[in-house]
Amino acid sequence: MPELLQYLLSGVTVGAVYALVALGFTLIYNASDVVNFAQGEFVMLGGMITFFDWQAGIPLPLAALLAILAAATIGVLLNKLAIEPARGAPVASLIIITIGASIFLRGSAQLVFDKQLHRFPSFSGDDPLRVFGATILPQGLWVIAGAIAVFIGLWLFFTKTLTGSAVLATSNNRLAAQLVGINTRFIMTLSFALSAAIGALAGVLVTPITLTSYDVGLALALKGFAAAMLGGMGNPKGALVGGLLLGLLEALTAGYLSSQ
Repeated sequence: MPELLQYLLSGVTVGAVYALVALGFTLIYNASDVVNFAQGEFVMLGGMITFFDWQAGIPLPLAALLAILAAATIGVLLNKLAIEPARGAPVASLIIITIGASIFLRGSAQLVFDKQLHRFPSFSGDDPLRVFGATILPQGLWVIAGAIAVFIGLWLFFTKTLTGSAVLATSNNRLAAQLVGINTRFIMTLSFALSAAIGALAGVLVTPITLTSYDVGLALALKGFAAAMLGGMGNPKGALVGGLLLGLLEALTAGYLSSQ
């Protein structure tokens, strides 16, 4: 029983990370019908920028906030410099652009930072919490809480706000949205900024557990994409469930079958 519970706790923790990445995918998809394969790189940037800011002497909470803002700015630049000029191109072409952006961001991080693994201190210490014979790190609770908070925020955003409704309207019919007065360029910019910020938040929360480096984004993007597809692309609730389910399947498979 403790062994099963340990696998479940580990699965929920890593699944919450996948859910955060999947929620970022969902936000961009709802605004543009584009799958942004650069989403994993924003997770990497969140962890890397936080680490190097913290190493420079900036307090960890401020370093994390600066990393999230920096990632959001890069998300806006990605939209302005790469996605917006290609507006009207086939969706497949836009997806290829995001793959190119992912490669560019990964290479840039390698040059600006380094190739080493990094971590910064956990928010609430490293003493594990015991739950019926199993253990979970306090940072794992931060990851789970972060995923739930982002999900609730996005659900309220899409269902209770005019801006969220405008995002969905832009996705369904961009021209019709423009005709009723929606600023679709602003909606796209906002979506990329929020999506990048969510990815960076995931990086900030998970780095004390899993470490970070310039090349961690690709695997996280693939897992997040799988989680988003598992839960139904464009559905925040599905992204959360899909991420948690994928994490649980991964942990149970590694524990009872093989980690390979």
